[in-house]
Amino acid sequence: MVGANFRATRRSVPVNSEVADRAACQYSTGRPLDFNWTSSGKMPCMNRILIIGATGNVGRQVLSQLPATEARVRALVRNSETAGLPPHVDVVRGDLTRTETLDECLEGIDVVFLVWTASATAVAPALERIAKHTRRIVFLSAPLKTAHPFFQQPNPSRALGEQIERLIETSGLQWTFLRPGMFAGNALHWWAPQIRSGDIVRWPYLAASTAPIDPRDIAAVAVRVLCEDGHAGAEYVLTGPQSLSQFEQISTIGGVVGRSLCLEEMSPEDARSELLAIMPAVVVNMLLDAWAAAIGQPAFVTSTVAEITGVPARTFRDWATDHAAEFRA
Repeated sequence: MVGANFRATRRSVPVNSEVADRAACQYSTGRPLDFNWTSSGKMPCMNRILIIGATGNVGRQVLSQLPATEARVRALVRNSETAGLPPHVDVVRGDLTRTETLDECLEGIDVVFLVWTASATAVAPALERIAKHTRRIVFLSAPLKTAHPFFQQPNPSRALGEQIERLIETSGLQWTFLRPGMFAGNALHWWAPQIRSGDIVRWPYLAASTAPIDPRDIAAVAVRVLCEDGHAGAEYVLTGPQSLSQFEQISTIGGVVGRSLCLEEMSPEDARSELLAIMPAVVVNMLLDAWAAAIGQPAFVTSTVAEITGVPARTFRDWATDHAAEFRA
């Protein structure tokens, strides 16, 4: 289902063996089979792209992958001196909460990649200014419409995402929504400190399953969408290739770093108390509610990464192997 046949569906597609087999054949090349590569080895992309949210996990990955195309890339940052972005990027100062700063950033831009990093009050004026300057927007959202209970817990972040999507849909812009699920990188914040300090990992809802996705795979889809036509109106739910319980994820990390970890189930009450030291209360409550709702069923898994890029999504073990040093003392 790569190419035109897939895009006609415009929706996430559950994993199936046909797609997996075809993607496996393409994996050895490192490139999707339907790329029209230039003699320089780059994917032809004449779009002028503005990245908003360029210093975040996904934004940085998008910037790191865009040099493999012929796109001209600009990044909006609040502080260019501390952004630490690569030299191929045209770094410009701007602030979503000060719309007058956006005009120069948006000048000559064909498509915007948006990771929202400001308050809800800034959404409407910022999107209005963006719509005056460009024709397309790719918004990094979440699986807000996926029926799996893990994604259906009410919270302020969800409400903000829904507000942004409604405004984008009525802005006159051509839009594409990327909807990644749980990020694999959360393991670094949640479990790495415990693993570095000993063999005991205490965590709530160890039986709750998710399908962690590598930010590099989110970025690979974003690059395709930013550089190609044919994605207008698409909503791509992006997950890793496997449903894994939190117990299995932590055990995978232990295997990768060569450690026998002892996992202890925490009560939600104890977890809330301890997690408030490293996360805002709204995030803690959202996660605990989502994990509780996920107990007893596998995670929602799609093959969208493989279908858009032609390369299978990285497994959680792949991600853990690449980050093994960060789990070692």
